[in-house]
Amino acid sequence: MRNRRQQRLLGGLTAIALTLAACESGDDDADSEEDSEEASGGGAVQEGETVKIAFSAPGDDHGWLAALTENAEEEAALHDDVEFILLEGTNDSAAQVSQVEQLIADDPDVLVILPHEGDPLTPVALEAMEQGIPVVNVDREFSTKAAYRTWIGGDNYGIGVSAGNFLAEQLDCQGNVVEIQGIAGISVTEQRSAGFADTIEQLCGDGIQIVAQQPADFLPDQGLEVMEAILQAESDIDAVYTHDDDMAMGVVSAIENAGREDEMILTGAGGSSAAMERIEAGGLYAATFLYNPSMSASAVRVARLIALGEGFEELVEPDVPSRIELPATTVTADNVADFAEFGF
Repeated sequence: MRNRRQQRLLGGLTAIALTLAACESGDDDADSEEDSEEASGGGAVQEGETVKIAFSAPGDDHGWLAALTENAEEEAALHDDVEFILLEGTNDSAAQVSQVEQLIADDPDVLVILPHEGDPLTPVALEAMEQGIPVVNVDREFSTKAAYRTWIGGDNYGIGVSAGNFLAEQLDCQGNVVEIQGIAGISVTEQRSAGFADTIEQLCGDGIQIVAQQPADFLPDQGLEVMEAILQAESDIDAVYTHDDDMAMGVVSAIENAGREDEMILTGAGGSSAAMERIEAGGLYAATFLYNPSMSASAVRVARLIALGEGFEELVEPDVPSRIELPATTVTADNVADFAEFGF
């Protein structure tokens, strides 16, 4: 029986052979991506052996990311057969690339990566896959499916759809909306914006206008600063759609400092405890849409199963799915009590 390193070497050689074969036969890029996934599909660890899982994520500059890293560590500690490697998070993509290269050099059985930005981290994720190390991509997506074995995350487009549905109903399809976005250019932000714009246009035509739309990087202090400027420029605001509960707290402060909390309603995203307390109290903070950082704990579970070559007990298929998307459940004053325990 081959050991893990021999299997991984064989996987890497297989990937090279498949790539060369694809080049010789003129196969398209899609075929090459499928070949890479097959070569790093997991199953390198025998039952009873230690599963080495390496984890890389951005710095915990707000509550959601802090909870995400904590959840991953706590989940890993529940499994006696898991060795968990965690490097300090960074919000510099070049630094995160260096960290992942360091993790690859440690030869983990699976890499779990939440990229600060998907595009800059894609090449190093591809490098891991080509070396036979399966990658579990959390939340912010790489630019090609060939860069991961499995993606797990929330329904970012669905958050925009849920927010659009909620505000269309609350405003009776008439009014002015401000959108405070996350980090400009990343998939999370683009999908949350697209889902919202598509939904209000479909439901309300031009009845709802987005009068201001600016990123605040998911940060409370940026949310405060951006919203203060918007409040000075816009005298007629009926609702604020924010992409994140932590960032929304800064937006709330700006609105309350200006004494305009009775003029509008606000929605967040994520499902933080602070947001749920605000929703339960009533008033400005009307809803949030779940995007729970527990997805990192699920990612660790998935990584372990991939390393062992196992699937979900609830599925007939023997392999872990390549894509797992969590629903963007709407939480309002009517149902917040049902979800309070999941707050972070």
